[in-house]
Amino acid sequence: MPITRRTAVRTLATTGIFGVAGCLGSSDARNWDLEENVAIANAQQYNAPGCGCCKQYASYLRENIDGKLTETVPEDIVRIKEKYNVPEDLRSCHTLVLEDYIVEGHVPAQVIGKLLTEKPAINGVALPGMPAGTPGMGGTKQGPWTVYAIGGEQAQETYVEL
Repeated sequence: MPITRRTAVRTLATTGIFGVAGCLGSSDARNWDLEENVAIANAQQYNAPGCGCCKQYASYLRENIDGKLTETVPEDIVRIKEKYNVPEDLRSCHTLVLEDYIVEGHVPAQVIGKLLTEKPAINGVALPGMPAGTPGMGGTKQGPWTVYAIGGEQAQETYVEL
């Protein structure tokens, strides 16, 4: 399928927005040590083209999950987010699909474990943007992060605050 001008512009805009946000360095991994890894069957992570923090987040996940993680860089990352009904205001650079849920952005593994343990009636969770200090991002945490529920009765309500 040929790349249209519209697809190219959307992909470049998404990459530019997320790329400028600061994927350099790594967060303080000590903040995210788990007592035990999160067990998953397998997961698929869709990365924004040219985004280094997506790869860093995938490395973080591989260290903190028991299961298979596959990475893909789609031609149009926005289309992936639309496919999984990720609201525009909750988007980040990568989308993780695992079991019956989606995880948008740099969500710590502890939150993924909570999601898989509690199994709430939602489509997934999102930590919008690319906050400094989150797993896979550089920098130091600058205040609380709000992880939102996506879909279901709790759509866009706070799932957990860290």
